[in-house]
Amino acid sequence: MDQPLLAGMAVVRGCCSLRNLKAWVPILSWLPRYNIRWLQMDLLAGITVGMTTVPQALAYAEVAGLPVEYGLYSAFMGGFIYSLLGTSKDVTLGPTAIMSLLCFSVVGGQPHRAVLLSLLCGLIQAVMALLRLGFLLDFISFPVIKGFTCAAAVTIGFGQIKNILGLHGIPSQFFLEVYYTFYRIPEARIGDVILGLLCLILLVLLVFMKATVDPGDSPDSKYTRVSRKLVWTVATMRNALVVVAASLIAFSWDAYGHHVFTLTGETSQGLPPFRPPPTSDTTANGTIVSFGDIVKGFGEGLAVIPFMGLLESIAIAKAFASQNNYRIDANQELLAIGVTNIMGSFVSAYPVTGSFGRTAVNSQTGVCTPAGGIVTSAIVLLSLAFLMPAFYYIPKASLAAVIICAVAPMVDFHVVAKMWRIRRLDLLPFAVTFLLSFWQVQYGIIGGVATSGVLLLYNVARPQIKVSDHGVLLMELASGLSFPATEHLSRIIHTEALQAASPRSVVLDCHHVSTIDYSVISELKDLLRQFKLREVELVFCRLQPSVLQVLLAADLQGLRSTDSLEAALQLMSENQ
Repeated sequence: MDQPLLAGMAVVRGCCSLRNLKAWVPILSWLPRYNIRWLQMDLLAGITVGMTTVPQALAYAEVAGLPVEYGLYSAFMGGFIYSLLGTSKDVTLGPTAIMSLLCFSVVGGQPHRAVLLSLLCGLIQAVMALLRLGFLLDFISFPVIKGFTCAAAVTIGFGQIKNILGLHGIPSQFFLEVYYTFYRIPEARIGDVILGLLCLILLVLLVFMKATVDPGDSPDSKYTRVSRKLVWTVATMRNALVVVAASLIAFSWDAYGHHVFTLTGETSQGLPPFRPPPTSDTTANGTIVSFGDIVKGFGEGLAVIPFMGLLESIAIAKAFASQNNYRIDANQELLAIGVTNIMGSFVSAYPVTGSFGRTAVNSQTGVCTPAGGIVTSAIVLLSLAFLMPAFYYIPKASLAAVIICAVAPMVDFHVVAKMWRIRRLDLLPFAVTFLLSFWQVQYGIIGGVATSGVLLLYNVARPQIKVSDHGVLLMELASGLSFPATEHLSRIIHTEALQAASPRSVVLDCHHVSTIDYSVISELKDLLRQFKLREVELVFCRLQPSVLQVLLAADLQGLRSTDSLEAALQLMSENQ
């Protein structure tokens, strides 16, 4: 057998090794060790999260401008896929407030296009994972993320006020929405207002109850311990309990002929058919929109939504991995999210990502493996199969209360004070992102990233140079040196040394310089020539070996360097 064939077989065996297989399919790592205790804890966590997922999924579909059943269509695929491919035991994938808002901003509440968007986002995310492009997320700074989440929370929360008031026909554009919501307050339906406010008050009370009761505490008596656990469980399932209670109230009034609440109404019953997502769409007047035109209509949303989905989910995974002492594989997480969105598009799902709230519930309930997501998905499927007729009586005001309480913690303006104390310049990308997001959320993210990029490039182009007098001038570069910074360095050296009344020698401390390019070499060559003409010296000290090797290879005339700062100063003093 020839050598190339043997080499090829060796590569194939290496790729198909058990270690690599476990890296690509993490379930193979924990499934052989699965036991009864893990099963018990996963069942408990899955049921608890499922009771939270169903009402939230219905509510987030409203944010996305889609029929409520699309929230449930989007909520079950993640549990099955993530249990196979995910590397975090805590993360739950499904519809979230931010992704729902982004989806609405791109597709405007059109179901067919939302499903196609899920497919395209999943393909982009999966390709990024296969190409190991997770590092691109590092270019979205924390101020941009906080600016976006704060603006999204305000936009989503205020967008639900119309449902609390029972108003219809309010524009979706934020500023128009604010104007017309206040303008049409006299048209508010009393039943919706009262029910919505009661749901809000009850949800807030349950949140405070959960915050004051820790089921992990060890009270003196067994009765006290059980009662605390019961209170914590009720508070954890608050969304489901409030929605069920509101639905019973609405059903009771409706049964007596009093239609005082705005209800969810008819929903499609049963499981969604498994079929490829539509590649074309038909408008209300019968015009067929081609695949190319739909994709063109998505615009920058095809870049923003996959990135934000990845960013949100990986940030959540890292936070809970650190809290619970395990590690995740970021690129594998990308693959899990991408495959979830791809497969979700075959069951009419819109784009999903990791949910912080449901992941927190999953972790606090003691989930042991990603298998808890399978239980959650099973509950969603059972709801689709048997409970859809009951969803007719869910008041929209109760779903609005659920959404408002879910997004309220995202409004974290304390971070502004922290940025002011630490680095005030970070407030610029925060403010740009926050303000532009009220115009279009994707413009806010793009504007924030661009602003952060400009600040980053400015720091590269204008590195700090500390100048001190030791008989000769000592110039210390506080950061690396690359081609945007060459003009800045040259100007300072000319101003401080060459253009002085009496030209002075310079020691350039380069211990922070790790790489060097042709533009820098060219500028240094000119500087050495200028120093020679003025009969003074430019000496480099503490050059890293890789940089010194490049400088020597460039054959710079008059290049002098030393290994230590003391040696450089001593050399200069001897020559003066």
